[in-house]
Amino acid sequence: MATINRYTTSKGRKRYRVLYVDETGRRTQKRGFTTKASAEQWMSDTVSEISKGTYIKASAGKTTVGQLWDDWYARKSGIKASTRRRYEIAWRIHTGPVWSGRQIGTIRPSEVADWVSTMTAAGKGATTIEHAHLVLRGMLEDAVKDRMIPSNPAADPGNLPRKKKRSRVYLSHAEVQKLAEAAEGQWTVLVYLACYTGLRWGEMAGLRVRHLDLLRKRINVEANAVEVGSKIVEGTPKSHERRSVPVPEFLVKLLARQCEGKGHDDLVFTGPRTGKFIVRPKNERSWFSKAMAEAGIKRDLSPHDFRHTAASLAVSAGANVKVVQRMLGHASAAMTLDTYADLFDDDLEAVSVALDQQRSRQVSLKVRQ
Repeated sequence: MATINRYTTSKGRKRYRVLYVDETGRRTQKRGFTTKASAEQWMSDTVSEISKGTYIKASAGKTTVGQLWDDWYARKSGIKASTRRRYEIAWRIHTGPVWSGRQIGTIRPSEVADWVSTMTAAGKGATTIEHAHLVLRGMLEDAVKDRMIPSNPAADPGNLPRKKKRSRVYLSHAEVQKLAEAAEGQWTVLVYLACYTGLRWGEMAGLRVRHLDLLRKRINVEANAVEVGSKIVEGTPKSHERRSVPVPEFLVKLLARQCEGKGHDDLVFTGPRTGKFIVRPKNERSWFSKAMAEAGIKRDLSPHDFRHTAASLAVSAGANVKVVQRMLGHASAAMTLDTYADLFDDDLEAVSVALDQQRSRQVSLKVRQ
């Protein structure tokens, strides 16, 4: 229940105050109204908002973005270590220096758009800008949920740069063999494994002997070892989705040989110098660059492109989109189709041919009858 009282200030002026119960159930007051009508209007609006659960206390908007950061980051403890590190870097380098001291209730959408434009003009990449904006947007979205601000000024700046899609590189069976033979040793097995199963680099790095079911020609993808700064963190596969991946017969034999002398929990692939997790090749002196040169493959290729090759070879062998999705560990068949739509163009042609043949058979049958 809210009431309005008149009072006199220390300077002898007549003012009105509203006595009400706030959203926490505590009795409080709002002072300083010069007319009873203005006090009644404020009381009506505020009591209505409190009852609807939409009331936002003005003082909450004085909280700074920097004050939100620690709690927001702590709530991200359950996500992948690599993703969490990207958030920390984005905050430390891009988001924090600009917004840390700003009161959340004073931020305007146009300011966020200007910030994005400034980063774009400075030559920051689309992914860098995306991460920086995501951190700000995420904190302010939580502030909206906690009824600290009425809306999120960073929800959609409208000028986030689009990522430039890098042309995919698909290797043929012959090119895969050339590259694998040039790689030598365990890297030969790894090239074949990546190109014929589509495992991610981190999934191959975290692959242990116990994950191999060579009798059934299956790999159980249950671990992912990714580089986070200077460390390698072992966790679950991307999107936390464990899966079973088929292995071609020739690769079963190579994997069996690779695992000779290894224990049940040993890594299938180990760093030549460390004996621990393998790391992604990064320079021209790496085994990957040397193998590329020896194999005569001059295209712009990275180890991640092996997944694209796996998808391409699977589709050419007759795999449908659902099979490719399960093999690659995509969240949905729609994601697979969006990513590799070009690989399924031949399927469209096959559909038109099949429909034409089916129609011809049925029409000719009716004519004979």
